[in-house]
Amino acid sequence: MGRQEGTAGDVAVRPGHNRAKPGATLRDWLADLEARERLAIVRPNVKLAFELAAIASTLDGKKATFFPQPGGHKLPVVSGIVSHREWIADAIGVAPEKLVNAFKAASAKPLPCRPVDHAPCQTHMIAEPDLLRDLPIPVHNELDNGPYITAGLIIVRNPASGIQNVAIVRMQVVGPRRIGALLLPRHTMAFMDNAEKAGHDLSCAIVIGASPAELLASQAIAPMDCDELEIAGALIGEPLEVTRCKTSDLHVPAHAEIVLEGRLLAGQRAPEGPFGEFTQYYGASPASHVIEIDAITHRPDPIYHTIIGGSLEHLLLGCIPREATILESIQRHFPNVTNVALSPGGVCRYHLCVQMKPRADGEPKNVILAAFAAHYDIKQVIVVDTDVDVHNSVEVEWAVSTRFQASKDLVLVHEAQGSKLDPSTRNGVGSKMGLDATVPIALRDSEFKRIAIPGKDQLDLDAVIDPSARLADHVA
Repeated sequence: MGRQEGTAGDVAVRPGHNRAKPGATLRDWLADLEARERLAIVRPNVKLAFELAAIASTLDGKKATFFPQPGGHKLPVVSGIVSHREWIADAIGVAPEKLVNAFKAASAKPLPCRPVDHAPCQTHMIAEPDLLRDLPIPVHNELDNGPYITAGLIIVRNPASGIQNVAIVRMQVVGPRRIGALLLPRHTMAFMDNAEKAGHDLSCAIVIGASPAELLASQAIAPMDCDELEIAGALIGEPLEVTRCKTSDLHVPAHAEIVLEGRLLAGQRAPEGPFGEFTQYYGASPASHVIEIDAITHRPDPIYHTIIGGSLEHLLLGCIPREATILESIQRHFPNVTNVALSPGGVCRYHLCVQMKPRADGEPKNVILAAFAAHYDIKQVIVVDTDVDVHNSVEVEWAVSTRFQASKDLVLVHEAQGSKLDPSTRNGVGSKMGLDATVPIALRDSEFKRIAIPGKDQLDLDAVIDPSARLADHVA
């Protein structure tokens, strides 16, 4: 790991301490994944350039992958740890169908963090860091412009209020201590703009090896002065333990694997990209902000986490917090909306399915318009009845095929704001489409009544199937 300066003292949490939820720390979560046969351990020494990403991408959504000594580096790499919706629900201890509402509840009632003086993430410190020497940072896609930190939570503090913000941004290593960071026009950039106007750098910390709850919380669409680490605490059901950085007053998760401490440099920009994005295309190559790393702290034998661009892990981390925000926004006006789902085929950003029980004919079209207003990224909305599972693409397509007529059920909105990362738009401006695939209220129990087999929902297959039986036992 390079030159190390001392230790941070004894770890505050006892070895084997039972945290509140399986996903309360990365190590707890990896143990849980292995116990459920959801973790694949790969042979040592796979290549950091492309080979690691190829293996992780192949197993995406099937198993998380653990890479010992990748590229000959002594630190292991893990990927795909939250690449299934059910896994994320397990990590925070809720049923999959309650995941979005659990996130919505945690966002509404964050838990203040609990500061600790001695934290596992500061057991060791590197005072003279060299990022590519000290960390096993992979190159993922063919045209990526070098190694990228993709699972790092960037933490900054609002200079005006003193409240922290947590986000994930793409970060290319451009020098031994320098990173090019693509800041989007959101809270981190707003804080940096204010710091630059005042003529000074902005302290930041990059947390690598965070828990599923911390990763998920970082993607919350929250008000500006909301510390997403407090949402993480609400997700695990207890205050998140944090500790003060060694070189700044920022607070980071105490049980993280690795923390890079540094500064966003005022007035400096550097080329960054291209990089394989969630859209399955390469993002542009802008002049991005520059981070200077001053120190690295880490746990003993730390684990490096990487997220493959466009993987299910990448998509779902952004998907679930967005679903919670969109659901809350629509339900303010339409409490009869019961669920929403952003589809993987729509890169968990652009295509939304809304489940509702219409109270009047025409109301689903109003819900379509409310969904477009809930987030500008949405370009297609399908509204279905409560008998359709919004997470089942076959059922949604069935509803469209049997309940939708373009002549009367289609809503089109042209020249609307969308995502600039959607290459089919004109710099983010394009068309939006809504499909009302609900049943006319007067016909619910007649022409559109679904077939049903009595007793099917209560059937216990284990009770009726004999696993030891063979055809030869019954056929001569």
